[in-house]
Amino acid sequence: MKFGFDIDDTLISLREHAFHLYNKKLNKDLGIDVLQTIPTLEIHAPFGLTKEQGGQMWQESMEDIYFTDCPAYADAIETLQALIAEGHDVFYITSRPKHYCQQTRDWVKAQGFPVKDEHFFCGMADHEKIDIIQSLHLDYYVDDKPAVLQTLAGIGTKVIVKDQSYNQDVNFPRLVKWAEFRSLL
Repeated sequence: MKFGFDIDDTLISLREHAFHLYNKKLNKDLGIDVLQTIPTLEIHAPFGLTKEQGGQMWQESMEDIYFTDCPAYADAIETLQALIAEGHDVFYITSRPKHYCQQTRDWVKAQGFPVKDEHFFCGMADHEKIDIIQSLHLDYYVDDKPAVLQTLAGIGTKVIVKDQSYNQDVNFPRLVKWAEFRSLL
């Protein structure tokens, strides 16, 4: 089978990692419980930042957010390694900016994710993911972002949503813990 995966907040806990970095940069001490109640993908509001300030903070912090010690979700690496060991194809489809594609691929490999260069797609807009997913004829695709997930309804690929506080209105099978991934297939 062919499996496709988004990276940020699907395989790795990027938003939580960014939340901790924001706490440090802004000399705040907001608890992780605050993050878990934010109903939007953006994390700036609890820090008292406007949308513009939050966007600027994200832009200025991207390298730290993307390429420092952001953890993989428990069992995510092992799940993908097991899929490869069983002979399945694993594809990564991320809308990270194009100028970060090589660095992202290298970073994902360094974390232990099994990556074939020709199975790594990066640098497209969120709405363009559907074209890649369809052209690869994926059996399953896992993502967290509502804007992406909504474009995938009815395409033939089985879609799984990685559970997050901001995607509770998305109606696809829901992955809460990577150890439970097989039960959704």
